[in-house]
Amino acid sequence: MKKIIQITSGRGPEECNLVVTNVFKRFSEACRKSEIEFEVIERDVDKDFNQLSSIVIALEGSDLTNFLKGWIGTILWIGKSPYRKFHPRKNWFIGCFELETPKYDLIQQQEIAYQTMRSSGNGGQNVNKVNSAVRAIHKSSGLSVVAMDSRSQHQNKKIATTRLLLKLQELETSQLKGLIQEKWNSQTSIKRGSPVKTFKGDSFIE
Repeated sequence: MKKIIQITSGRGPEECNLVVTNVFKRFSEACRKSEIEFEVIERDVDKDFNQLSSIVIALEGSDLTNFLKGWIGTILWIGKSPYRKFHPRKNWFIGCFELETPKYDLIQQQEIAYQTMRSSGNGGQNVNKVNSAVRAIHKSSGLSVVAMDSRSQHQNKKIATTRLLLKLQELETSQLKGLIQEKWNSQTSIKRGSPVKTFKGDSFIE
């Protein structure tokens, strides 16, 4: 199972960025304890205090749905601002949201069609005599690539498949960035309802 989440300050003040940074640390620790693999896809850092304002993480594990139940939603930190000494506010809210996984994330072999063709250009005796070149086509998107690097049709098929997967990965990354931007634009504020988690003090104790 794979999921993608975003931890964000929702355009909150610098204190909320501090919360995002520390919550990500706690989240990472929880992932390791639960043997959940995670990879940072994208992060935004504020220029003033070098804290995370938003981070997008790809997760992979066997029981992600139950694991994320305790994280998805509003997260509260109760603590005194380290940036504004006399600021009266002590409750700082951030959000943890699940993003839609791009549709090309888990491509299956049956989604790829192959066409053979004659190679062109330099290639020795096989050029224009045997169908050694291979075109790989992703059926649902229409994306295609051609491989004619080898005289072996089998080898060209492997090369074409790899090239197609890389091209789809680029498309997936582009789509994900669009989703992140859309999510960010909609998060002008974080709901201050019942938080799913509460951390307290400088040590962010739960």
